[in-house]
Amino acid sequence: MSANFIDYVPILTTIFSFFFLNEIVSHYRKRKTPYLLWWSIGVLTFGLGTLAESIHALFGWNSINLRLWYIVGALLGGFPLAQGSVFLLMKTGFARISAILIVSLILVASIFVLLTPIGIPEGFDNRLTGAVFSWEWVRYFSPFINLYAFLFLVGGALYSARKYYGLNDKQVHFKGNILIAVGALLPGIGGTFTRMGYVEVLFITELLGLLMIYGGYRMIKTKNEKVKQVKVVTNQ
Repeated sequence: MSANFIDYVPILTTIFSFFFLNEIVSHYRKRKTPYLLWWSIGVLTFGLGTLAESIHALFGWNSINLRLWYIVGALLGGFPLAQGSVFLLMKTGFARISAILIVSLILVASIFVLLTPIGIPEGFDNRLTGAVFSWEWVRYFSPFINLYAFLFLVGGALYSARKYYGLNDKQVHFKGNILIAVGALLPGIGGTFTRMGYVEVLFITELLGLLMIYGGYRMIKTKNEKVKQVKVVTNQ
């Protein structure tokens, strides 16, 4: 009973991700900044990954859905969110060049994921896993992309948290960035368990991670809006 419930957790995560997407896209439309655009793409791909997991839970194993899940989950993963942090914290030139390089790598890897034959091993339990790819080397792309995402998403959040630590008027930003850092780390932990054959752990860490990322984002956004309102009133 417990395992069956966990299999359906991605449905809840998908619903919440599109709620989050609606809010962050509205934020982007007001600000028109590159980092918010990348974060919007990141929440979208996060939702597409859990949507693939939801389809698997509802309709069973399918090779097309598996390839979609691997591309948006294992390859894209946290990269768009991390690239948003790169545009926010790094110089524009570096942000643009790194975006071109990683996107190119993801496109090449995605082509191979779409082309690789599927080999079903004896005793296969119909779980979502890249282990069924006959071209085993296809799975070697994701660790490099995920390492980049980890460094800039988790590292960027920790850098911002350290910058705000000890500043009385920035405690909300400090706490919000800590939430984002921990939330970004959780799906990566779940991905490690997936490689070990425990994909159910990923389902739980995805939901918890997204909730924490949203919580941190919401805290910082609300605080910034209040500061702007105070400035407007003061200047009147």
